[in-house]
Amino acid sequence: MACARPALMLAALLAAPAWAASLDVAWWRDGKVEVRQLRQGGAPPPPFDGARQVPLASLWKLFVYVYASDNKVAMPDYRCGGRDPEEVYCCDAGQSITHDVALAQSCGLFFSPKRLMITNAPWRTYWTGRLGGAPAGDFAWLADPALLTPARRVRLDSLLRALASIPAASRQDAEAALLRVVLDGRAGRGADTARWFGSQLRVKTYSWHEAGGRIGGAAGWLADGTPVWFGGAGGSSNVFEQWAPKLAASLPPVGAADDGGCVVVDYFQRYPIRAVRGERGIAAPGPLNGRYHVRFENGQNLALRSNGELMLVQDKGGRPQLRGRFGVNEYVARVLDREANANEPEAAKALAIAARTYLQQNAVTVAGCQQIADSSATQRVSPSPATPAALAIARWTDQLIVDGVTVRYHSTTPSEGTMAWSEAVRQARKGKHYDELLAAAYPGGALSTFGNTGARCQRLSQNEDWLARSMPRWRRVLQREAGYEAPAQAPLVCALQSGAPYSEQSRNRIYMRPLATREDRITLAHEYLHLGLRNHPRGQDEEYVEQLARRLVDLNLEAI
Repeated sequence: MACARPALMLAALLAAPAWAASLDVAWWRDGKVEVRQLRQGGAPPPPFDGARQVPLASLWKLFVYVYASDNKVAMPDYRCGGRDPEEVYCCDAGQSITHDVALAQSCGLFFSPKRLMITNAPWRTYWTGRLGGAPAGDFAWLADPALLTPARRVRLDSLLRALASIPAASRQDAEAALLRVVLDGRAGRGADTARWFGSQLRVKTYSWHEAGGRIGGAAGWLADGTPVWFGGAGGSSNVFEQWAPKLAASLPPVGAADDGGCVVVDYFQRYPIRAVRGERGIAAPGPLNGRYHVRFENGQNLALRSNGELMLVQDKGGRPQLRGRFGVNEYVARVLDREANANEPEAAKALAIAARTYLQQNAVTVAGCQQIADSSATQRVSPSPATPAALAIARWTDQLIVDGVTVRYHSTTPSEGTMAWSEAVRQARKGKHYDELLAAAYPGGALSTFGNTGARCQRLSQNEDWLARSMPRWRRVLQREAGYEAPAQAPLVCALQSGAPYSEQSRNRIYMRPLATREDRITLAHEYLHLGLRNHPRGQDEEYVEQLARRLVDLNLEAI
């Protein structure tokens, strides 16, 4: 969970979280709305269907983003001047924010139609084309960009149908930006929930105040393009924190999405091939379709299958060579099949992400494709089609990589920056999740997506040293605090680029600025307590945590 000091947040966020007894979930599939209601005790909530009126809230920004991206509208960075309170969602005074980060962080000032010079006529023409008719009736809210106000109420089914009208090519940039919601502590109100969703949820969060109190949730798409919406009591971060496991389990099965990217694999680089024989004899150069036997110069034989993705070519000396061409997920799944297996899902997810990262870090780009050898010196790739289990793991982790460190792995031997498959399996069987396995193997890295470097940890050594010196003095106080569990390893303290300081439990990290004042030291103690009280309800009591943090810093002053 990502937590921020209350002294640096809006007053509305100082109140204790409003925990919802139920969560409403809806999606659009096969031309109709499907709904679910998740419960945690209490009286049954009122039923609902697609006719329900829901607040547009922050979701208007997603529609502006899609329109601007699809129509190549210039989206210059927004620079924060420090005078507008709404900039708390954007950046610090003097800093700037880009369009992708602005969408994930819900920076409304960035997406102002007036700022982006979005006018009514082209806007209306665009949505008329998307919806198959002029936006009127239930779609009247899309008739004019000026109508996209947070207080605007829209029919739930019209919201989902509008999301469904956006084709995959137009969703691509938005989905990539929205993956930050479950990955980045600063950017995403759903931070630390990638454990449950992988890369399957690409949603824009929203929070809104109504007569009954604060509500929050998100809307967007699943990885296969299924439009989805959910909402409940509390802000969006509270909803994610409370409901992530149950929500992930309740969402519809995600169909196979297009396998993006292109990977060319040069097979058997260390084992010269003598001949490739198919059902009709020696195979001729060209695409391979069917079952084949590969005979190597060392006398060994290998059976394989190909559906046209393998190509038999000849090198300059006339020797046969095998080359494969795959989407990235097919490639990752074949690595998983060859290097390990998918029998232990959490370990398999960690290895799939490591394999995808290794590809990004080591492949060369040739004619628009990533090219890499199949070799024990790099990573081995199955020459036969990926098993369904391995392909499901690769798709669930689609686009996810470890950012900020060089990634390696080994079957049995762990070392610095190297994950051991056998150890990952052992820890997974003890209940560890894939993100915890990655954090243990690559402590300097962060779960991210290719091209998203916002999750890198620029370590603050001065802050870490101060914390290391302080923890022994704090121990006698903290041992008497109910629910306190010292983190197994000292947290990493990472430089915060913008916004309020926060902690991330799954990564055992604290994001803040360099120590300069007493308040900075209290901030560091405060975020450390969120980590130490991660498994106890008092860890979410901001007033208690703040008071205890000040007490701990005063202990340091007494020691001096």
